[in-house]
Amino acid sequence: MFRDRTDAGRRLAAKLLHYAGRDDVVVLALPRGGVPVGYEVARALDVPLDVFLVRKLGVPSHEELAMGAIASGGVRVLNEGVVRQLGITAAQIDAAAAGEQQELERRDREYRGDRPAPDVRGKTVIVVDDGLATGSTMRAAVAALRRLGPARVVVAVPVGAAETCADFEGEADEAVCAEEPDPFHAVGVWYDDFTQTTDAEVRALLTRSGVAAG
Repeated sequence: MFRDRTDAGRRLAAKLLHYAGRDDVVVLALPRGGVPVGYEVARALDVPLDVFLVRKLGVPSHEELAMGAIASGGVRVLNEGVVRQLGITAAQIDAAAAGEQQELERRDREYRGDRPAPDVRGKTVIVVDDGLATGSTMRAAVAALRRLGPARVVVAVPVGAAETCADFEGEADEAVCAEEPDPFHAVGVWYDDFTQTTDAEVRALLTRSGVAAG
């Protein structure tokens, strides 16, 4: 469906042109994979780009399965269904969250340095990732952003599971999934090149956008 994240970002941007050129709009990309997508969206819309840090909480011994996520600002979102079904304890959740908090703080230093987080009060925030599967990571981002007082939160991804995209129509002010294939399977299935984005690539894109850490 997409050659790579750059191609996906350009095609997603075409669905968001009604936000182009507005001084009250900012694109916040979820590192790492959302940053190449968000870079193309911000460039096409001629609006600022920054990052918003969220970390998935993986189920013990099954890290790829999300039981929730944490985000900047101390927000923790849990998938209560997964937690109950697998009998995950509060101690296990706390242990997973502590480990991911360290990585969240590392990335904040890596990407932002001394630069403060963007002020989103009263603004329209377009939150971009490379896809939506369960939505736990994006759900944490939306919950954290709501605390910062934006006027509007828009969730935008190139590809997502139809059910998850529909859920976000109620959780965000607007949800834009450029493609909603059925069956969905996984985000990476819809990219020819789904190579993991590196910290260096994130920094390079932020530098190109004029928001490098320093």
